[in-house]
Amino acid sequence: MKYYKVAVLGATGLVGREMIKILEERNFPIKQLKLLASNRSAGKKISFKGEKLQVESCNESSFQNVDIALFSAGNEAGKYFGKIAAHNGTLVIDNSSAFRMDKAVPLVVPEVNAADILNHNGIIANPNCSTIQLVLVLKPIYDEVGINRLVISTYQSVSGTGKKAIQELLEQSEAILSESGFQPKIYPHQIAFNVLPHIDKFENNGYTREEMKLIYETRKIFHDEDIKITATTVRVPVIIGHSESVYLETGQNILLADLKQLMNIAPGVKLVDDPENNIYPLPIISKFEDEVMVGRIRQDLDLNNGFNLWIVGNNLRKGAALNAVQIAEHVINSFK
Repeated sequence: MKYYKVAVLGATGLVGREMIKILEERNFPIKQLKLLASNRSAGKKISFKGEKLQVESCNESSFQNVDIALFSAGNEAGKYFGKIAAHNGTLVIDNSSAFRMDKAVPLVVPEVNAADILNHNGIIANPNCSTIQLVLVLKPIYDEVGINRLVISTYQSVSGTGKKAIQELLEQSEAILSESGFQPKIYPHQIAFNVLPHIDKFENNGYTREEMKLIYETRKIFHDEDIKITATTVRVPVIIGHSESVYLETGQNILLADLKQLMNIAPGVKLVDDPENNIYPLPIISKFEDEVMVGRIRQDLDLNNGFNLWIVGNNLRKGAALNAVQIAEHVINSFK
């Protein structure tokens, strides 16, 4: 077996730490692991396979002789260092939105469009967390009967914003329960005991960037610009786990039982659908699940080709870190 020199950029962040954990859990063939972050995080130590590895400050020479780099450091750092690393011969798998809509960069969920991995020019983009769990569930339906239209409402956890957002939720909750004051910092309004129909910046069309990401990324992954998609993305006071209410209209009719069977055998998907016993996907369960859960599957009361789904996934793992590592696994397996 060949072993690889791997770097993780953004190693001290929520997703970066998950990447490190997953590399260890899946026994990725690593010869050397290099942990990179900003100047303010340099010097911190993170455990990997029983060792304490020191985080280094990332610079232009950090990727020399690095085979694979997993990035989770935001758009600006991703774009700047991604181009440098790729130029040096490093394969970059970037978790930011810097390259997602670049026509020359594949946008990949391995269970959905693994073939696109082979078309990279040194950079592969990891999709948005809410897109990943969505397309995982839609893929078998799309292949079987096609999809004409999607109406998506997301309920996204604060961990999608980062560690400071988790802390803000906890501090606000404590302040409210103790009847003391607080000032929102990360979000424009109180997030504790509240929901915000606002993720990322608003565009001129009235949609947020997060909503447009769902639309553009889903079409790119399926290589289908004709899917009609509308979305509303909402931030909720949940720490880990994104939820999605999805209404879809299929291209051809399909029986409800057959659609559920597709979910039952879909790779990376877990059917959790026993409402009579109050069993359905929950974000608190997703903390322990790498599979994306789907339930509450039901047919439109008026349209034979309309269906409602409830989708829940761990946004830090399959929604980010795990998907990136799986891309890397597909790359090294293609060399065999």
